[in-house]
Amino acid sequence: MNETPQTCDLLIEAGFVVPVQPHGVVLEDHAVAVSNGEILAVLPTAQARARYAAKQVVSRPDAALVPGLVNAHAHNPMTLLRGIADDLPLKVWLQQHIWPIEGAVIGPEFVADGITLAIAEMLRGGTTCANENYFFPDVQAATYKRHGFRARVGLPVIDFPTAWASSDDEYFDKAGEVHDQWRDDALVATAFAPHAPYTVNDANFERIRMLADQLDVPVHLHLHETAQEVQQSLEKYGQRPIARLDRLGLVNDRLIAVHMTQLTEAEIRLVAERGVSVVHCPESNLKLASGFCPACALQRAGVNLAIGTDGCASNNDLDMFGETRTAAFLAKAVAEDAAALDAFEALRAATLGGANALGFGDRIGSIEPGKQADLVCVDLGAVETQPLHHVVSQLIYATGRHQVSDVWIAGKPKLLQRELVDMDMAGLIANAKQWRTRIAAIRTQ
Repeated sequence: MNETPQTCDLLIEAGFVVPVQPHGVVLEDHAVAVSNGEILAVLPTAQARARYAAKQVVSRPDAALVPGLVNAHAHNPMTLLRGIADDLPLKVWLQQHIWPIEGAVIGPEFVADGITLAIAEMLRGGTTCANENYFFPDVQAATYKRHGFRARVGLPVIDFPTAWASSDDEYFDKAGEVHDQWRDDALVATAFAPHAPYTVNDANFERIRMLADQLDVPVHLHLHETAQEVQQSLEKYGQRPIARLDRLGLVNDRLIAVHMTQLTEAEIRLVAERGVSVVHCPESNLKLASGFCPACALQRAGVNLAIGTDGCASNNDLDMFGETRTAAFLAKAVAEDAAALDAFEALRAATLGGANALGFGDRIGSIEPGKQADLVCVDLGAVETQPLHHVVSQLIYATGRHQVSDVWIAGKPKLLQRELVDMDMAGLIANAKQWRTRIAAIRTQ
């Protein structure tokens, strides 16, 4: 006697399902059943058709279904500054170009419009979650929520007045207000985002450590990004930046350390022992000539490794497929080992590694029953990914973001057959053009 099929909202049938967890697995001709935004089951397509009566079936026989990519470090409002000041070292780029322009344009409108443009770009590239680091976190959170995009929004702290806050107390007061507003949201969460060791004093770091513990949120900051940063810390504090943060109690499993291009073997052991997550942003580091993150050494030491694009002003895109490929290649060159950060490890860093860094590993980052259905279909039937000898090899070393066909966040469609759902592409482009005009006028003043 046949059992009555179980109802589900969505059944995605794919030529290949790459669950990420368990590691190193590719499931051929499998399907994922989704209900109420959660993954119900991962099983062979024939069994899925017998077991489930789906309200909607999406069949992609030439596609790989992967977890949504997690951009573990981004400054997404800066999408509107893409290409503003290229081919410059970090300090000159930041202090003489980016900060002055930001000072003239930054505000709620700039933040909302930049993030909206970024969301469209990320969705078209298979990214479903971002770790945001910028000002006006209240506007950031509302914008991500409005578009149904998953994010952890940084609560900025920096030692000088900005358009967001004019004093230490105001930064912390506003951080508390934003955290309280979003503390129970299903898609948007918060983290403390002190800019960097060279722009945040000891007292504020100690305050962040205390509040991060109380509120149970991560601390997301740029760390050991350049040799100059390390040298300045030695001159000012008599300690390397990570040693200073350790003295202040911040080197722990809440820390999301971004860049980390300047590390000793002892420092690698320290971050591994303390459970720190490291976000590797290879293209920004290469473009600004900041240095090389020892990604392979970190990963082999047991450090949770994630991947981020950084901001569009220093990358200049939000292409996580491209970023992950660069991360894998660079890891091999730096380690002088062709086996370093292999294709499966690179994909894990771009998905579950990022989810774990953000504290979201219990809900996203892999295709497992009970997790949120943040899912991405990648068309591998194109000439650029043929013949298909090894699915994950093709995903990391051959696939372009233009091959992302479909995206879901919490089971809701965001991209279907390359078309954005509920986003006005023409309007986005027109708005970006008016920002170009406004910023050009500022630069000629």
